[in-house]
Amino acid sequence: MTTLPLTHAAPPGAPRSAAHASYLDTETTLRSWLLTTDHKRIGVLYLGTLLATMALGGFFAMAIRLEHLTPDPTVMSAMTYNRMFTLHGVIMVWLFLIPSIPSAFGNFMLPMMLGAKDVAFPRLNLLSWYVFIVGAVLVLLSTFVGGIDTGWTFYPPYSALSPTAVPLALLGVFIVGFSTILTGLNFIVTTHTMRAEGVGWMQMPLFVWSIYATSIIQVLATPVLGMVLLFVVVDNALGWGLFDPSRGGDPVLYQHLFWFYSHPAVYIMVLPGMGVVSEVVATYARKNPYSYKAIAYSSLGIAFVGFLTWGHHMFVAGMSTFDAGAFGVLSMLVAVFSAIKVFNWTWTLKRGAIALKTPLLYIFAFLFLFVFGGMTGVATAAMSLDVHWHDTYFIVAHFHFIMVGGTLTAFLAGLHYWFPKMTGRLYPERLGMLSAALVFAGFFVTFFPQFLLGNAGMPRRYFNYPAEFQVLHVVSTVGSWVLAVGLMSTAIYFLWSLRWGPEAGPNPWGSRSFEWRTASPPPKHNFTRTPPFEIGPYDYTQPLPDEAP
Repeated sequence: MTTLPLTHAAPPGAPRSAAHASYLDTETTLRSWLLTTDHKRIGVLYLGTLLATMALGGFFAMAIRLEHLTPDPTVMSAMTYNRMFTLHGVIMVWLFLIPSIPSAFGNFMLPMMLGAKDVAFPRLNLLSWYVFIVGAVLVLLSTFVGGIDTGWTFYPPYSALSPTAVPLALLGVFIVGFSTILTGLNFIVTTHTMRAEGVGWMQMPLFVWSIYATSIIQVLATPVLGMVLLFVVVDNALGWGLFDPSRGGDPVLYQHLFWFYSHPAVYIMVLPGMGVVSEVVATYARKNPYSYKAIAYSSLGIAFVGFLTWGHHMFVAGMSTFDAGAFGVLSMLVAVFSAIKVFNWTWTLKRGAIALKTPLLYIFAFLFLFVFGGMTGVATAAMSLDVHWHDTYFIVAHFHFIMVGGTLTAFLAGLHYWFPKMTGRLYPERLGMLSAALVFAGFFVTFFPQFLLGNAGMPRRYFNYPAEFQVLHVVSTVGSWVLAVGLMSTAIYFLWSLRWGPEAGPNPWGSRSFEWRTASPPPKHNFTRTPPFEIGPYDYTQPLPDEAP
């Protein structure tokens, strides 16, 4: 296949021609953004929305930690506390962690990584964002019409009897699920049908493999969640008693249906983050991944096995010894696929020409939190240990290390890595590295004490606690303040960089991945000329045409 030179960004201060105008320059009205079908603009719309929900969920988390400075009531009542931790969980899980990387970076990067002009269904893509907005508004509206106090899992029979605004919040999550399904369907069809000539299955960037595997989970598992949440809405509104044992219902059935989705949802959060890790590690090590196929196929392996492990959330729900053993073994099997990725990333970094930049620091944080949290996950897959730790702060710490820490650090790595591509600007590197250190230190200091609290018997979701746990709670709260400072400083220098950051050029990192083979920010239709797809996305053995001597 004949290739033409890559598109270059305009020199600093030079106006772009109409042919080379970026997706940011083509139209600048509010209407052009709200009615856009450009996957890049939709990715930016998602990104702004998700950053807002993350900030709101983080505010509720800070309020929870502030309350736990003392064993007795500190700044709020018990009912307010119940609503705070429920809203924190609902917003962070359903409105940030699950859609964060797929909806923002997946939308922006996946078509460019495939050499396509857009996703398969551009209008459906825009609809998915509007559906997400409607669902999120309903969830947030529930805070003003009674709040919700059930916890983010909405366990019946209490969720069916609670006088708070449970039906409104559940309908919001139900609608957000449709956004997830539409996005996953779009990515699957795009991956199958929109790849450019020369981009076969084994030539796709590894981020695409992660998004593809995640999309399969989204499309297959999300309808189960929608169905069971709708049942709880009916239970609460009409009093049918589907999950109320006093009226012949079965609350354990709800747990099976809920965790059948919600455990694969763990990998909806983490798998895209693993794709970010693969891209960043290859770029800053300037090496091919140690085993491309092992990383790609392990993504599919995690997606498949994730559907078979929901029962380890229910070891105390009365299952048989055989069932507990089977779910425990299957849960540990996920660690094998995860270890394949970790060892590949580590071996890729070995003897690489490593450039220590902010995105790579976040990847190091991801690896530590993911491996540390993953080891505790293998431990909780053993029934004898899980019974002791169940419903304690140990589970809170484990969940946050894997889901929140892993997803958040990968999200921030991706945001720093692709910020020049999305905006055409560079951020201040030293401030980025300092903020990355603060985020990691704050996160570790916040949640490591909670492993100790849980092992000592501190139940989760309790408003007050015995005085002997106060020291660890205070340490955890101080850690949350450090984490907040790191995140706020990141927000400040990104906002500064949008206006005053130096121009990035088309490929400031020297990456070989396909999305970097066009201008930064990209033109409206991604490529003005055909990129050299015969040079693989991780082939650092030969220069790209614009880098030839």
